[in-house]
Amino acid sequence: MSDLVKYTRDGEILIVTIDNPPVNALSPGVPQGIAAGIDQADSDDSVKAVVVIGAGRTFIAGADINEFGKITAGEKSHDIGLNPVLEKIEKCSKPVVMAIHGTAFGGGLETAMSGHYRVAAASAQIGQPEVKLGLIPGAGGTQRLPRLAGLAKALEMCVDGAPIKAAEALETGVVDEIIMGDLLEGAIAWARDIAGVDFRRTRDRNEKLPSPADAAPLIAAARDNARKKYRNMMAPLAAIDAIEGAVTLPFEDGLAAEQKLFVDCLFSAQSKSMIHVFFGEREVAKVPGVGKDTPSLPVRSVGVVGAGTMGGGIAISFLNARVPVLLKEVDRAALDRGVAAIRKNYANSVKRGRLTEAQVDERMSLLSPTLDYNRFNEVDLAIEAVFEGMDLKKKVFGQLDRVCRPGAILATNTSTLSIDEIASATSRPESVIGAHFFSPANVMKLLEVVRGAATSKEVINTCMQLAKKIGKVAVLAGNCRGFIGNRMFGPYRREAQFLVEEGASVEAVDQALYRWGMAMGPLATGDLAGLDVGWRIRKEFAHLDKPGVRQPIAEDRLCEMGRFGQKTGSGWYRYDEARNATPDETAAALVREWAIDAGIPQREIAEDEIVDRCVYALVNEGARILEEGFALRAVDIDIAYVLGYGFPAYRGGPMWFADTVGLKHVYERVLEFEQRHGELWAPAPLLAELAAEGKTFAGFARGKTKTA
Repeated sequence: MSDLVKYTRDGEILIVTIDNPPVNALSPGVPQGIAAGIDQADSDDSVKAVVVIGAGRTFIAGADINEFGKITAGEKSHDIGLNPVLEKIEKCSKPVVMAIHGTAFGGGLETAMSGHYRVAAASAQIGQPEVKLGLIPGAGGTQRLPRLAGLAKALEMCVDGAPIKAAEALETGVVDEIIMGDLLEGAIAWARDIAGVDFRRTRDRNEKLPSPADAAPLIAAARDNARKKYRNMMAPLAAIDAIEGAVTLPFEDGLAAEQKLFVDCLFSAQSKSMIHVFFGEREVAKVPGVGKDTPSLPVRSVGVVGAGTMGGGIAISFLNARVPVLLKEVDRAALDRGVAAIRKNYANSVKRGRLTEAQVDERMSLLSPTLDYNRFNEVDLAIEAVFEGMDLKKKVFGQLDRVCRPGAILATNTSTLSIDEIASATSRPESVIGAHFFSPANVMKLLEVVRGAATSKEVINTCMQLAKKIGKVAVLAGNCRGFIGNRMFGPYRREAQFLVEEGASVEAVDQALYRWGMAMGPLATGDLAGLDVGWRIRKEFAHLDKPGVRQPIAEDRLCEMGRFGQKTGSGWYRYDEARNATPDETAAALVREWAIDAGIPQREIAEDEIVDRCVYALVNEGARILEEGFALRAVDIDIAYVLGYGFPAYRGGPMWFADTVGLKHVYERVLEFEQRHGELWAPAPLLAELAAEGKTFAGFARGKTKTA
């Protein structure tokens, strides 16, 4: 008996139980333990059928992702896979019933599909999410799934990576029965019923496979859709190629083709980057000095000051987590608009089938709109979400300090301003913290938690834990202008504006970064957020600008004309009533005129320069943040940019990407830009140091975020 897989009997039924907590991953020892159970069943005439089930909360949640890194590092051979074990299951002379509860994802579903029957708890989910790691199923998933669910469903599941629930799995044919009641008892009863009855292996079930000719249009449509939906990504297209093999090749040849495609993906920079992001989302939760023994404060209710776009989105985030919200505005009209926007958001969720009317009613019942601070003495956490101005924020925090109970957390949604200066308006700086949500706050996964000089460990821990409760990934930042995300975003957008002022078209800049992989171009992003937001911040910090150093001119002048972007119908682009963008010749002519008046030479600019100047500006500033201790680790910067700024996960984040292309190359390019464009491009000392030593950002960490 293995420590990870246990064997018991219920009469003539052998029960193979996978017991590898917490999620029964296919770590070394688990596949071997399952195989040993199958051998036992094959060699024992008293065994009439086998039930394979997971102990604890799930069946098999998937492969052990750590093993992929060992393979790409050359520590393990990629030839040692699941396929031999799954073939053994499929060839078992006794029927094998897979009993699924919790999740059967990736290798877990592949294991389940190698069985002769599958039964599931009503709450179970199944899926092939490998594409989210830049991979494809590597143990027959692309070959068995089309045989059980049909070609269209297999394409959908393997290309999109989204799970399906047990009811849909039954409807599509992946699951044979849903067990209502005790899963193990039901699976044993099922196994007894089919013991001695002829059964078919999944590999032999070809009736749902169309002919190659009939499959061709579906395959072609899937490729077209994947190219649009998953720009630049290799795994979705590789999954389609592998699934195509299910209808054009014999099973064994299809397996071989799948394996080659899997290995190609596994060793690709894209997969390594996406696995880096996967582990990074877990790593950023670890804060040195704030361990499991650090207490967290209960947050049973929240007050939000400001019912605008950000305040409303923050309120929805907490309502969705079933946390009561007190929502304050200064006048009835603004409050009514804010509540109406929340209702409209929920109405759209109902239309899309994501929520029921009853669920919306439940959430809205937790919302208490108010025009005063009278009930803020009841909340455990108050979050300010007003305009980005220091005087206004300090006024709000002074009021919160007077009305909130002792021990309540006071959080600011500021995106750039000093947490310590805001805290100075209170008598409790240890309770003040930054909670920078990203717009739309109820959708974006990133929460930038910003510690002030006096912020207590308990408050930091509470906010890091609270992020999980509301479905966010928290990244801890130190208190500097713009923190991690917006401090880096400044140089990124600065270079985009400089490029336009030097002769590149607005569309050329945005398209270059979009084609490279960013979710939106930097200028279109400004229009979406509102150009006046950055304008207001620049005016707030204008006294810090170094005299004689070039600053962008065009965006401020667009703002002076009232061109704030989408919300005013014009910014860098022009927008119709549906906010669809079109190039704006007026803006282009104005920028050209302003640039010439400022003596900026005009020239043709290649796409690689556009990308390098914008992306390496991010990297160079990220190196300063890391060196100065305002980010704990390079991965914290990467996760902030992937989750909050549309940086492509398949490039791993700006610091990982720089490591991938080589810091020596990045450093030399930055030096080149410094020589051409001046001191704003002075290489960060850490970049120069690591480049000279042949090291990486990933290997560098100071271990504590600075507070000022």
